[in-house]
Amino acid sequence: MNTMATEQPYLKNAIAGVLALEPYSPGMPIDELQRRLGIDNAVKLASNENPLGPSPKVKEALAGMINDSDIARYPDGAGFKLKKKISEFHGIEPERITLGNGSNDIIEFIARVFLGPGRAAMYSAHAFAVYPIVAQAQDAESVVVPALPEDHPDMPFGHDLAGFAKALRPDVTVIFLVNPNNPTGTWMRPDEIEAFLKHVPSHTLVVLDEAYQEFLDPSLRPDSRAWLDRYPNLIVTRTFSKTYGLAGLRAGYSLSHRALADLLNRVRQPFNLNSFALVAAEVALGDQEHVTRAVELNASESSRLRREMKALSLKVLPSQANFLTVGFGRDSSPVHRALLEHGVIVRPMASYGMPQYLRVSVGTPAENTRFLDALKDILK
Repeated sequence: MNTMATEQPYLKNAIAGVLALEPYSPGMPIDELQRRLGIDNAVKLASNENPLGPSPKVKEALAGMINDSDIARYPDGAGFKLKKKISEFHGIEPERITLGNGSNDIIEFIARVFLGPGRAAMYSAHAFAVYPIVAQAQDAESVVVPALPEDHPDMPFGHDLAGFAKALRPDVTVIFLVNPNNPTGTWMRPDEIEAFLKHVPSHTLVVLDEAYQEFLDPSLRPDSRAWLDRYPNLIVTRTFSKTYGLAGLRAGYSLSHRALADLLNRVRQPFNLNSFALVAAEVALGDQEHVTRAVELNASESSRLRREMKALSLKVLPSQANFLTVGFGRDSSPVHRALLEHGVIVRPMASYGMPQYLRVSVGTPAENTRFLDALKDILK
């Protein structure tokens, strides 16, 4: 970067945090792998997408929009209909809802409003990669709380909320909690989370990222909507990318105190959700039967994957999400490369500080069988 700054002097004026950033690396697209290997039947189990895709009702609604002349017009910048649907679904006022181009968008809004020089974001080690990115981009410090140890009997690599409480400092303005956590799949009990919320000072914002919330066993799901009325410094983020199968359209939202929603909406770009995303999210939220099917498929296939990988003497982390994080007891990169050669895309975990692990999304039964057959062939 120093050489580039010398050649292009204006780069010296870029924010220092941005200059030092490494771009986020998404999962490899199927098309790219197929071009590399000259194959046409690769499967992608790297990005935690819904193998069922969107609800048939969503497909029907989107098909009806293709020839709609309104596509030439800007979408509803306020997202009135979608907010109304979310409001009814959660029993919360529309003024307390912020819409995002995926929940990732909301995380960036939060960073722009609450992070900057002299401020700090707190999050767990091995948590979602976007948290350090948005903190560094704002020239804020990161307080990374060590995760529970790998040999923890119940929750290896899980959030250590006692460690969070000890690490709290006056300059921490945002705390990110992920439940279940990406990329480990680990989770926190509702009583643990609320005990921590009680401990956090009122001037510090707590972001509860619930991108995978629907996959939690019902007995483990917190009533985060009720917490919003007790803790004004809490914001809950949700997405339509996972159980709703709309990852390609990018739609998410947050629930919060109305004063917080007002601030986030001040930095939200106009028309940040396109017309297709607005309609798809509204229809998807109304088809909870599709969500149930996705959750049930995930439960059965996740159980099968876990059982068969453990039979291969692999370490499979506990997970309440739609993926499993698998340890090989050695550098996992050769296994990752070999899986690619078999036409199976999974996610390496070295960038998350877990070089011995791979993350495997739960796919369709056929996709999971393809992965297991390839893995057995590689490890034999």
